[in-house]
Amino acid sequence: MALKQQLQLKQQQKLSPLQMQVIKLTELPVIELEERIKQELEDNPALEEGLEATDGTSEYEDDFSSEDDVTITQEEITLGDYLNEEEIPDYQLRDNNRQNTGKHEEIPFSVASSLHEYLIEQLGECELNEKDEKIAEYIIGNIDENGYLDRSLSAISDDLIFQQNIDVSVLQLENILHVIQDFEPAGIAARNLQECLLLQLERKEKSDYTNLAIKIITDHFEEFSKRHYDKIIRQLGTDEDHLKGAIQDITTLNPKPGNNWGDSMTITLSTIVPDFIVETYNGELILSMNNRNIPDLRVSHEYSNLLRGYADNKESMSTDKKNAVLFVKQKLDSARWFIDAIKQRQDTLQRTMQAIMDMQYDFFFTGDEAQLKPMILKDVAQRTGYDISTISRVSNSKYVQTNFGIYPLKYFFSESMQTDTGEEISSREVKAILKECIENEDKKRPLTDDKLSEILKEKGYIIARRTVAKYREQMNLPVARLRKEI
Repeated sequence: MALKQQLQLKQQQKLSPLQMQVIKLTELPVIELEERIKQELEDNPALEEGLEATDGTSEYEDDFSSEDDVTITQEEITLGDYLNEEEIPDYQLRDNNRQNTGKHEEIPFSVASSLHEYLIEQLGECELNEKDEKIAEYIIGNIDENGYLDRSLSAISDDLIFQQNIDVSVLQLENILHVIQDFEPAGIAARNLQECLLLQLERKEKSDYTNLAIKIITDHFEEFSKRHYDKIIRQLGTDEDHLKGAIQDITTLNPKPGNNWGDSMTITLSTIVPDFIVETYNGELILSMNNRNIPDLRVSHEYSNLLRGYADNKESMSTDKKNAVLFVKQKLDSARWFIDAIKQRQDTLQRTMQAIMDMQYDFFFTGDEAQLKPMILKDVAQRTGYDISTISRVSNSKYVQTNFGIYPLKYFFSESMQTDTGEEISSREVKAILKECIENEDKKRPLTDDKLSEILKEKGYIIARRTVAKYREQMNLPVARLRKEI
């Protein structure tokens, strides 16, 4: 086989460390940003909290360079970035120009422990031996955010033998799982919805309705899920009133027990922390960032002075010392990139939110959902000059506090539609009408998607049945058959 040499020209885009930092930080909501900053402060000694000093300090203009053949010759080491303290990048994250309206104390902060921590706390109160406790911890680690055990016991048995050298049968795992299923909240660690509901029903005070509900979920779960109530009445020999009472017991249960826990089942696992605050002040909208828990950051003076000290002795520097220079330089670079990335993240978020606020100006003044205009990612991208992917990152998992409540940024995006008169409206308006129709329907004869489409046409909205189905699903509203009540 003949070897062949050829030249190939390939264009490749390589992101700089700063660009990668900006992308990662832009995706984070404020509560996760706080944790990310804490972690960076712990990991990088060249980064520290505080404002940069503005007093005049000595400068050192020379660069470090060496002709010696040492391990760091491939890395260009320059000191100019750090020797002038006035040029060391710093960023004051608090917004000093913001009008003080006295409402900031109302911003909620997440102080709740995680669901897993809550379960581990309860595990500590159980009298299990060391082996069973490790097994229980592993099971808890496989419980998802909704409170369900998302791996089979046979798979967990395999995991434990290979990963932790713990040999445990499925039957033993079942026994330990039952211990966890007795924890709060009721229904936790269930393997499916049927088991989740039964775990909760078994804790309720027993009555005729509760006993009937247990029978329905145990033996007639499929009929119940499909709302075949007539079939259940016939098979269980009960009447409509008793069935209604049992169904009422079932509908008070929580299908996702991991979402709520504590003394009250209405306490959410974590409190929403808004990234933005939009307020009205003297007839104007004021936008500010929620940065009260984010510290000022600066590059360490000690590390920049250390690098300056190395430069003063570069002629007699050993290989070890030059490697030390590389370490210090890398830490300083990392600190500078992180500070710059935080600043760019804040600028990107503020500019994006300002564009959303400008486009949805009427809503932020009135809180009236009908005032929301059609708006897609491309509209905000064009207004800000950012890429659509950047707008998507900013909009994901971010919230804004307004005078009318806290909203996810995704709430303000909707498709454009037209009425029969050619007027452009938001798909959100159509969804609101659909929701109202479904809420007011006769639950014994719920409206089908075809019927909903006809109602919308009568109101001037030309919407196909498949679009009605899409909007209904987006609002987590079931099909007509599953909305039927007896």
